[in-house]
Amino acid sequence: MRNLLSIITVLFLLTSFSSCSKSFLEQTNPNGVSVDKGYLTETDIATGVNGVYQALRSSNCVGEGAQLWTDDRADDVNTTDNQSNNGEPFQFTAFSLVASNSYLQSHWTALYTPISRANLILAVIDNISFASAATKTQYIAELKFIRAYMYFNLVREFGDVPLVTDRLSSAEQSAALTFRVKRELIYAQIILDLKDALNGGLPIVQPVATKGRVSLQAVNALLGQVYLTMATTLDASNTSTNLTNAQTYLLACFNQKTFTNLADIPFADVFDVNKKSTNPEIIFQIVYKQGDATYSSSLARSNQAKGETINSLFPSQGAGGLFTKDLLNEFERGDVRTSFSIKLAPATSGYFITKFRDASATASVLGYGGNDWILIRYADVILNIAEVYMYQGDNVNAVKYLDMVRTRAGMPAYSIMLNDANYVAKYQTLKLAILHERRIELAFEHHRWHDLTRFFKATELVAYFGSKNQANYDNSPLTNCTTKDYYFPIPYNEYKLDPIKMYQNPGY
Repeated sequence: MRNLLSIITVLFLLTSFSSCSKSFLEQTNPNGVSVDKGYLTETDIATGVNGVYQALRSSNCVGEGAQLWTDDRADDVNTTDNQSNNGEPFQFTAFSLVASNSYLQSHWTALYTPISRANLILAVIDNISFASAATKTQYIAELKFIRAYMYFNLVREFGDVPLVTDRLSSAEQSAALTFRVKRELIYAQIILDLKDALNGGLPIVQPVATKGRVSLQAVNALLGQVYLTMATTLDASNTSTNLTNAQTYLLACFNQKTFTNLADIPFADVFDVNKKSTNPEIIFQIVYKQGDATYSSSLARSNQAKGETINSLFPSQGAGGLFTKDLLNEFERGDVRTSFSIKLAPATSGYFITKFRDASATASVLGYGGNDWILIRYADVILNIAEVYMYQGDNVNAVKYLDMVRTRAGMPAYSIMLNDANYVAKYQTLKLAILHERRIELAFEHHRWHDLTRFFKATELVAYFGSKNQANYDNSPLTNCTTKDYYFPIPYNEYKLDPIKMYQNPGY
């Protein structure tokens, strides 16, 4: 599927999934049977919903391998190879991205795939008989959450994008809807979907058997994050209202936690494959299956360095998961996150990522790990709350929530750090201190680019990168960063469908 038009024209084809006796992540390719013949029973709907979740797993979407448009794009990971794959991955790191980049096109397509599948099921679900009306209501809530989550990624990365919420069944219909819609309308649809999901009868926390599905915790968390992003990136006249709404939903999520203090959950436990289904910090995750050649995680294996066994039994011959010297300089001595997240490999004389581990016999020397990919967790939400209070001028509460995360990390409180000249020189404001905490706490979890575009306006982002030391970024030229880089370009195949309605972002 090369472009939005080709995506849409296949939407009237139904996914032909495997037997629903399999878990919801073990599904096959979607485009097999026509909708009218494919969705006849509650079981058909169940397998269709599973297929929507399955689409999230793609590294081109938001799965564990989706670092190119997040950590690579930001200042945490540095793709230094400017030759392989025609140099296209390097474009993300080097702020030299062009609209014809094939990885960019794949990302766009992958973000719209869950949307198209959700739209299809939502269009036919009222025609299906359910044994329990509650089951149907919950499915609708899950689908609307995922649709909202995909549009949230799209609007943050591309700005104005096409908005499609209906099942499309003809080329004419799809062509009529192939136009970019202003960000404000995209956000309005996101809010509408998430508020519908709030009333969808979802459990506060998903039980072990259905981990990976949407919960009320997840809906409240995402609503809060959306309002927070709106507060800092949209019309300033609505900032106060958006911050109030962000506070409301983030605190609602916080109050739904099933633990007392964040410090009661060891940082290492968050990433323990044996605790991934029971850890109360994890709010929303993509499930991977340990030991399975198709549905396992490759995180531990791909991050392993030569001569090391900390991540995986896989005998790596490479340098492992690499990151920038700039990020290395932000890890604080004595921080438990430092010793858990990164390690110096003697064989390569370089640091590598150790945050994702599965050295179990089940994962084996093939490295078929069981790491789930965490999309939302409570440390993320807590730091969002600190951010909201900071913007509202309530530094007391902002520091209170910031310190919850620092305490778990074994680090001194923020008030104590204000007596540290080096800390104050690096993080001259509470805002920068919160951004720093997010960078270390959520390192390599694909939040960094979205954090930077939420914390900084386009001109501020350019200044932020311009103030950094080029020596900490190898051959990725920081001077390439301009205000155009705040958004990705619209993929060329989408733009050429209608250069007027699918107008390009400035600077590309």
